[in-house]
Amino acid sequence: MTDFVTRDGSTWMPEYLMKIDGETCIGCGRCYKVCSRDVMHLYGVDDEGEILGKCEEGEDEDFDGELNRMIMVVDSAGACIGCGACARVCPKNCQTHQTADKLAA
Repeated sequence: MTDFVTRDGSTWMPEYLMKIDGETCIGCGRCYKVCSRDVMHLYGVDDEGEILGKCEEGEDEDFDGELNRMIMVVDSAGACIGCGACARVCPKNCQTHQTADKLAA
């Protein structure tokens, strides 16, 4: 296993974002705002819980009136560096993270 260290030599274990629970997520966007790696994005959801598509920044998409709510979806998991900033700001604790030592190479 690789030893992860900070710049000052302290040991550190990255915790990568694996998924976001769409039932619990309120789509507040806090995690998106603190993520410097573009790991997750807002997606629209209809009344049945089906994902309608990505909500583009700056656009007021209603998906032809089908939009019920918005949730965050991990759509670029490979870009995650495991910093944990998203977990620290999530008010619903709806994210699943995995430590680097538990991931298969």
